[in-house]
Amino acid sequence: MSLFSRLFTREPDPKEALRPLWHQLVKVARTRELYAECGVADTLDGRFDMLSTVLAVAMLRMEGNEATVPAAARLTELFVDDMDGQLRESGLGDPTVGKQLGKLVSALGGRCGALRDGLAEADDAVLIAAVERNVSFREGGSPACVAKKLRAFAASLDALDFEPLLAADLNL
Repeated sequence: MSLFSRLFTREPDPKEALRPLWHQLVKVARTRELYAECGVADTLDGRFDMLSTVLAVAMLRMEGNEATVPAAARLTELFVDDMDGQLRESGLGDPTVGKQLGKLVSALGGRCGALRDGLAEADDAVLIAAVERNVSFREGGSPACVAKKLRAFAASLDALDFEPLLAADLNL
């Protein structure tokens, strides 16, 4: 390879391999049943809560395997890219976007911790409490319904090896 081609040839972005999985996670977070059956608030906050919660479940699946930990970091990068675009589209400027992204990533980290504890317990009480703290509901919403769906989703992710997970058609 010549010097010229090495200088101007770009390596593919490693997070692009995870983009199909990212889109599947967004689809899961927007599952109609979460909003219609479980009563998640169909608001900007409610949708963010579900996206970050579903992403946290996927990241927890990946942290259990040393080979997939970098993929979890790349999913976080895709999350940040998407949230950055959403914030800018809503009219926020550069000084504010950074602060807001910091808060959103912090919220994602908090959900990872809460869900790690909740999913590790056989009893749903800890998971339901984590969902109550981290998801916005409309009046009459059911954290137990969301917890049940998250536990099933986590089990379906755990049943997949990493490569099939990247290409899977995920459902809640």
